[in-house]
Amino acid sequence: MVLKLYNTLSGEKEVFVPLKDKFAGVYSCGPTVYGFAHIGNLRAYVFADMLRRYLEFKGHIVRQVMNLTDLDDKTIRASKEQGMSLREYTDKFIRFFFEDIDLLRIKKADIYPRVTEHISEMVSMIKILLDKGYAYRKDGSIYFKVSEFRDYGKLAKIDPSQIKPGATVEADEYEKEDVRDFALWKGKKEGEPFWATDIGEGRPGWHIECSAMSTRYLGNTIDIHTGGVDNIFPHHQNEIAQSEAATGKKFVLYWMHCEHLLVDNKKMSKSLGNIINLREVLNRGYKTEVLRYLFVSSHYRSKLNFTWESISHASNTLDRLNQFVERLRDYRSETRDSEETALLIRKTAEKFESEMDNDLNSPGAFAAIFELVGRINPVLEDGSLSAGDAKQVFELMLKFDAISSILTLKEKAELSGKIETLITEREKARKRKDFKLADEIRKRLEDNGIVLEDTSEGVRWRKKF
Repeated sequence: MVLKLYNTLSGEKEVFVPLKDKFAGVYSCGPTVYGFAHIGNLRAYVFADMLRRYLEFKGHIVRQVMNLTDLDDKTIRASKEQGMSLREYTDKFIRFFFEDIDLLRIKKADIYPRVTEHISEMVSMIKILLDKGYAYRKDGSIYFKVSEFRDYGKLAKIDPSQIKPGATVEADEYEKEDVRDFALWKGKKEGEPFWATDIGEGRPGWHIECSAMSTRYLGNTIDIHTGGVDNIFPHHQNEIAQSEAATGKKFVLYWMHCEHLLVDNKKMSKSLGNIINLREVLNRGYKTEVLRYLFVSSHYRSKLNFTWESISHASNTLDRLNQFVERLRDYRSETRDSEETALLIRKTAEKFESEMDNDLNSPGAFAAIFELVGRINPVLEDGSLSAGDAKQVFELMLKFDAISSILTLKEKAELSGKIETLITEREKARKRKDFKLADEIRKRLEDNGIVLEDTSEGVRWRKKF
């Protein structure tokens, strides 16, 4: 099977062919650490994690780099408002960021470079751009000259001549020759942190950081660059311009962008008061794997509308999925293996992989999983599934979960003597047709968190979720 990924640059699905066989270099746009990440940010990080996991599933060794933007206008302003040093302030939110990604089971990137620790790399790239005539100085700052880069606008599918300040590009406080130009280096300003360097005193602009740090850790050309659709312009477009102007080589082979997360069909904004972070989800009583399930079960290139009703539904679905997998794990039977079940398992595995190979089509992959669940549940209920087949389905579900990482299996429960006695008494009541007493005992057991299931092979029990 061949993996195809949608490339924002070409606007098409392309067969994934990395620079080096079975190695994938991935650069993922990370957080600007001036506050808590909201669930829209977290969707993009979960998407990058699922991509990484699937590349590894396909046999690739992945080297992932994710930047930590601890220096920009937002972090400077916020640290000042709190009366804290920039480092002290950003350290706090970096800790919160790592707490969030741990809770969401996001694999750690191999490297998390901080902007403040890579100033020299940015200065070196800016010097090259100055030497090549792609950058110019003005009033202590340095700007990239967009008119000198021929393919500017290709990623964002825009005509450079149509770019206007305010609507499509930041109206920088710093003076520049052309409204389309962007700051590579911002001259020293009173009350702001600055660095004394070969190109003057000041600090880097936002866009240069990712170009310099990705080049440092992944080389001049990287396989995959991920981010949210809001990064396409101007950030990623500017990354391409400055990187390719500096190195003379293609910057990224595959650009992959995650769509917006909406809240009640509206974009999150402070003015609407609908910004939600992970802690609010937890405070509402939902487990973090439920939010992850909501993210991974939708296609990354489709807008996802978050509502409290949708996460409640996701919670119920995930509970049933966990329950199904636990029953497979604990299942016992003397029934013989079925060739029909073996064929179903094989076809489900093939369907799952073919859907994921189609630009990570997770909705299609989950459809294959739920079809399997729907087919296996009845034979699981009536005891006609063999123990061997149950083990094969269980192992297949764990294989799928290595990519989705949503299951939370409880330890196999042990019954107390009191509960065992109640189950025995209920069985005796059923045999003498005292169904009233049997139902009363069933209710008492449910109140104690034990659910009974009557099957052709006798009574089974499980813990309530």
